[in-house]
Amino acid sequence: MAQRVAAWLRTALRVLRADLWTTAVSPPPTTAAAAAAERSRVREWLPALFVPVVLGLVALQIAAINQYAFGYGMGMRVSALLTALQTAAFLIALVRPVLAWWIMTAAMVVVARYALVSSGSESGVMFPWTGTGLVLQATVLFAVALRCRPRVAVETLVISVLVGLCYGFLGDTEGVPFAVLVLTLPVGVGVALRGRRVARTELAAQEELTAEERARRVLLQERTRIARELHDVVAHHMSVISIQAQVAPHLVRDPPAELKENLAGIRASAVEALTELRRVLGVLRADDQSPDAAALHPHDVRHAPQPTLDRLGELAAAVRRAGVDAGTRTTGEPYALPPGIELSAYRIVQEALSNVARHAPGARALAEIGYHPAGLTVRVTNTAPERAAPPWAGAGHGLLGMRERAAMLGGELAAGTTPDGGYEVTAILPVARAAPATPAVSATPEDAP
Repeated sequence: MAQRVAAWLRTALRVLRADLWTTAVSPPPTTAAAAAAERSRVREWLPALFVPVVLGLVALQIAAINQYAFGYGMGMRVSALLTALQTAAFLIALVRPVLAWWIMTAAMVVVARYALVSSGSESGVMFPWTGTGLVLQATVLFAVALRCRPRVAVETLVISVLVGLCYGFLGDTEGVPFAVLVLTLPVGVGVALRGRRVARTELAAQEELTAEERARRVLLQERTRIARELHDVVAHHMSVISIQAQVAPHLVRDPPAELKENLAGIRASAVEALTELRRVLGVLRADDQSPDAAALHPHDVRHAPQPTLDRLGELAAAVRRAGVDAGTRTTGEPYALPPGIELSAYRIVQEALSNVARHAPGARALAEIGYHPAGLTVRVTNTAPERAAPPWAGAGHGLLGMRERAAMLGGELAAGTTPDGGYEVTAILPVARAAPATPAVSATPEDAP
């Protein structure tokens, strides 16, 4: 039993030494935004609190000096030095609360010793806490409870009360219960405020993590949708490769056996790739779209061919039926575009016009396609809406999908408001102009995915 008690005492002393023999603080965890907001609030309130705090400290110093010098017989020099030490502890508590508590506790012991030597309870003075000392020590304990862990706050409170009780029982014990209550209340309030702050910080961190996970999930969904749409483009090229590899031996008189073997291998690889593409397509196929999305995306049928820029007129007509005066314009000399770029340009225009229909009722929209030697420019603008848009329950990640399409092609996309209150989306898609290729052979039904 004695060994257990001794071991428990050694452990307790080690814990107390680790908790109290340090100048470090353990503030509650906080996010960067919350820390910046807290610093901003402190800067806002600092000018208003500066004068009252200074006046209060001066008043406490005057009262403490008079009480120490004339009530306890310390003399003016010792009283002024001790009061300055307590005031310094009050200020140190803002940054190093545990160190401030040590200073305040040492000052309390000195005051109690002087009180016992001078007159003790006969002087009618409550000790070891005077009125000013009690206020300052309660303030320091409150700072400890706010800036340090609850265990440290409880340890400092218990030690302060025990030291005070030891001296209180030697003198005037009448005011000891009141002093204990005054010291306990700030610690309880500080621990509660710290716990509330920790809970709010953890909730904010969880919300931030949830938002990041949601954004990541939406990004993956957008990339999956883009990959699903590009499947048809890749499958078409693989079908052409397969058919050309099958036809090539018949275009050469007496082809060598090595050539036939290589072309057969190419065709087999292409057919195998097409089979794998069909499997990927089965995984990527999404459910049918909602009626609202289908109204604005008339060509988004799961098994329909992917749209091209030739259908922009039909897209504009669908948007006009949704209540938006939409038009199209083409600048530059049109030329053949790679299927992936043409599909991405169409989808960017489609999503931008859909956003106009959702968020800018009554506005006029214009979709411009610019052909340039170095690439394709897609620009969709709309005027300011004539009335407020109704609440939209969608995910609101259209810009994310447009940016993903542009980035996939090595291009750029910019979006923002215009000076007249409208909105503009501009995408620049680089196009590598290739030399004219030989006419492609049409895919047979068995080769198409």
